[in-house]
Amino acid sequence: MNRIELSGNARQQTGTKSAAQLRRAKRVPCVLYGGTGVTHFSVDEAALRKVVFTSQINGIDLVIDGAKTLAMVHQKQFHPISDRVVHVDFMEMKEDREAKVELAVRLNGQPAGVRDGGKLNQPMRKIVVKGLPSAIPSRIEVDVTGMQLNQSLHISDLKLDGITPLHRPEDVVATVKVPKKVEEVAATPDAAAAAAAPAAGAPAAGAPAAADAKAAPAGKPAADAKPAAKK
Repeated sequence: MNRIELSGNARQQTGTKSAAQLRRAKRVPCVLYGGTGVTHFSVDEAALRKVVFTSQINGIDLVIDGAKTLAMVHQKQFHPISDRVVHVDFMEMKEDREAKVELAVRLNGQPAGVRDGGKLNQPMRKIVVKGLPSAIPSRIEVDVTGMQLNQSLHISDLKLDGITPLHRPEDVVATVKVPKKVEEVAATPDAAAAAAAPAAGAPAAGAPAAADAKAAPAGKPAADAKPAAKK
């Protein structure tokens, strides 16, 4: 786990009015849980953005008025329009105590099945694990170059050292499958063969065409017949 230091100042006042004043001063109200009590503090907005807007999980050395505490981001709130960070909850971590965190999963490499016409899908982009802070990585890296066509990667296939996934072993992390549209085209009869086949009821090639004119009624000569010669 990467560790980042973040400095803050304890809040003397709490409440909506105090929080609004902090935000106008480009500071973000925060709360630290998990210790002997709850600590209200504020941090610089620009410094906090580097911690919040990342896909990696980081251990944060919070320095609040000189006192250092290992913590991690627990919950974060954003302004619905501007996306500014408006509040963050931190959870204290202990070096000798397992913590539960959500880690991003990054797939590395091009699967062999993709080269054979398949498509790589990733149903699970994050997984929840538990472990000691020293064993928790910033994210989970997975090499998928060996995945074949129609093969799936499950939670049980992940190689996780020192951490335990909190999911079912059969949960699917990634798959390589033939795209659905390609499957539909493959299942459809060949258009050229269909065009070449004679339509139902049509005469086969080379067969004589049906007579265009109806047969003349009995007892009447055909229109082009010559009259008999007189004696």
